[in-house]
Amino acid sequence: MPSQCVSKQTLQRLPMYLNFLKQEKEDQPKNISATAIADALNLNHVVVRKDLASISSSGRPKVGYLRTGLIQELESFLGYDNADDAILVGAGKLGKALLSYDGFLQYGLNVLAAFDTAPQTVNTEVGGKPILPMEKLESLCERARVRIGIITVPGEHAQAVCNLLIKSGILAIWNFANVHLDVPEGILVQNENMAVSLALLSNHLKERFSTK
Repeated sequence: MPSQCVSKQTLQRLPMYLNFLKQEKEDQPKNISATAIADALNLNHVVVRKDLASISSSGRPKVGYLRTGLIQELESFLGYDNADDAILVGAGKLGKALLSYDGFLQYGLNVLAAFDTAPQTVNTEVGGKPILPMEKLESLCERARVRIGIITVPGEHAQAVCNLLIKSGILAIWNFANVHLDVPEGILVQNENMAVSLALLSNHLKERFSTK
């Protein structure tokens, strides 16, 4: 039986497998093996095999997985087939860009609304999503039972927003502010740190050029 508890590393790789499987190619076989997926993505065969075994028991020796069935299992495990509602706080340039993105639903995320304090922004819409005043945040979260909050405010305001989200019943926070958030036990924070990503890219280039 597959395990419903996987490591963070496995969870980070599963969307990669799903995206690969959903790519439309001519004459693609109905079945695919973990080894074929590993080769295509330049990953370790053993790692991919263990990852897939942790979420699926449908694989067969010398046959592999039925491609459509594995796609369904991955989508189900990742929650892509059951959208979770979320709210966003901070309708600046980044916040508006996220509101305008229409691809979140395919990843199981439905942004209900955004919140901001700027008079020129409040009570407008972006991407069909309303931008509401901050004083309505708590009541909307409680009424709609929202459990995911997205923070796109400047760093100096992020902790206060985080505290308000937790007070409003939010259990998981997607943090785009480049600051560490202090949260109580049981609250998940996923940080999107562009500085770290840029540092990794820069370091990779330095290593490549230093070997030439």
